[in-house]
Amino acid sequence: MQEKRSMSLSAKRRAGNIASYVVLILISIIWIIPFVFLVLQSFRCESQGLTGYVMPQQWGINNYAYLFGWDMVNNCASNCNFLQWYLNTFIIAVCVAVGQTIMQIMMAYALSRFRFRLRKPLMNLMLILGMFPGFLTMIVLYQVLHTLGLTGDNAVPGLIIVSIASSGMGYYVVKGFLDTMPKSLDEAAMVDGATRFQVFYKVILPLCKPIIIYTVLTAFMGPWGDFIFARTIALGSQTGMNVATGLYSWLSAANISTHFTYFCAGGVIVAIPVIVLFLFLQKYYVEGVTGGAVKG
Repeated sequence: MQEKRSMSLSAKRRAGNIASYVVLILISIIWIIPFVFLVLQSFRCESQGLTGYVMPQQWGINNYAYLFGWDMVNNCASNCNFLQWYLNTFIIAVCVAVGQTIMQIMMAYALSRFRFRLRKPLMNLMLILGMFPGFLTMIVLYQVLHTLGLTGDNAVPGLIIVSIASSGMGYYVVKGFLDTMPKSLDEAAMVDGATRFQVFYKVILPLCKPIIIYTVLTAFMGPWGDFIFARTIALGSQTGMNVATGLYSWLSAANISTHFTYFCAGGVIVAIPVIVLFLFLQKYYVEGVTGGAVKG
């Protein structure tokens, strides 16, 4: 009787596992279909417009060459601003990743290690303000940046300033990670004569590698895929656009019949840095997420 019950439970568990795998495989296929379509279309050479079929009839790297400045069809330089858009996006993403990481780590360290008056009200205030979507302030931010001359051709520094300005309010995950570190580390270092800054720089930071990588990745991802605010600030300027805004302009009614495959090739190139970063830093990313998911 015991063996039959054990076999029944084993069969149910096996059936449950099979069902789970089937569902996960179906979800993965549905998720990967758009990317496969994008890759296939990026190698299509017989036409540059949107077509009703998926598999290219003629294969080649003409679309990628066009993005990097060479028109292989007409054998001449291409009039393409993709590299400018890509460089703008890269500059914004790197500056924001560095700035946000520094701001969030310093804010989280102060709130995790120090006890001062209005600490709890300040944390609650930042938590409440963080619940409001960012696009509510878009009009105000646009007016401020426009007054300062940081729109249009100068949209890149404007986007960097806006992205870094309030980044300290996103301290929650970093603070949760720091809360898991015993304060005895700080006390032992201070007993040995270290200052508060030396404790932070020489003791705490080396132990924060997973959460630093997590913060850098999440901060890098924001500007890399930003579209709504970046389009508002760029004002249609080719030199001020980021890559998302620039690629979207190729999907307009006037351009989609001649630039669709260029758009697909650009989408593939844009996805490569993010994929590479996650593949190499996945371990630290997971450690940062799990280590920061602690109630502080």
